[in-house]
Amino acid sequence: MAEPVAVEDPDDPRLADYTALTDVELRRRREPAEGLFIAEGEKVVRRAVAAGYAMRSMMLTPKWFGVMADVIEAATAPVYAVTPALAEQVTGYHVHRGALASMERAPLPDPAALLAAAPRRVAVFEDMVDHANLGAAFRNAAALGVDAVLLSPRCADPLYRRSVKVSMGAVFQVPWTRFTDWPVGLGLLREHGFVTAALCLSDRAVTLDELAARRHGRLALLLGTEGEGLTPGALRAADTWVSIPMAAGVDSLNVAAASAVAFYATRP
Repeated sequence: MAEPVAVEDPDDPRLADYTALTDVELRRRREPAEGLFIAEGEKVVRRAVAAGYAMRSMMLTPKWFGVMADVIEAATAPVYAVTPALAEQVTGYHVHRGALASMERAPLPDPAALLAAAPRRVAVFEDMVDHANLGAAFRNAAALGVDAVLLSPRCADPLYRRSVKVSMGAVFQVPWTRFTDWPVGLGLLREHGFVTAALCLSDRAVTLDELAARRHGRLALLLGTEGEGLTPGALRAADTWVSIPMAAGVDSLNVAAASAVAFYATRP
């Protein structure tokens, strides 16, 4: 059992994992290098623990002691008690949820092993750099039965605090990994029996309804970055191109919204 330990100095080295959480560039460099990520809020902390991630520490304001009593009871990592003002000094923002945990990252699976274990559908995201969009896409994948997610090398970090928060912990539920070779790595999809469908705007594209009607046994849905969509290399690697029909002069959807539509339409 971990007894909460009061910490009163914002520069206390025991709180180092939580410093400057609003500095995106700093955290993007630090967290993967140090093998950690931050879970924020009661539900997200619980889901990270339930998913098997090891806890490095927790930082809680007093009002969360009762709510998180069972988590504190089970924790073998230190639990630091801080005031809301101190939490804000350390993190750089008002921590209204009052519960933060520093968690250990797990090694990413090999893409081939992940594809071999995925029975029906996977999502592949190319260069999705907005953390909120990535978190929302993961939440869509979890809610709509996608078996796994694969990322291009330049995609944002699914375990960055904002991605985790927007996904409501869905990044812990859906198996995921990152390609090292791109777009060469997309050839693994065909090797494992997946038909790769690239969502794009093109006269050559079939509609999403047409794709769904084909009932492919193994399907990989490929979505591109927020601004320009998929790169020419990724489009060439796909087996088919797919579009979501639009009305009222709208040319496209936000990538997170498009993922939800595509995941729903192609559900088994």
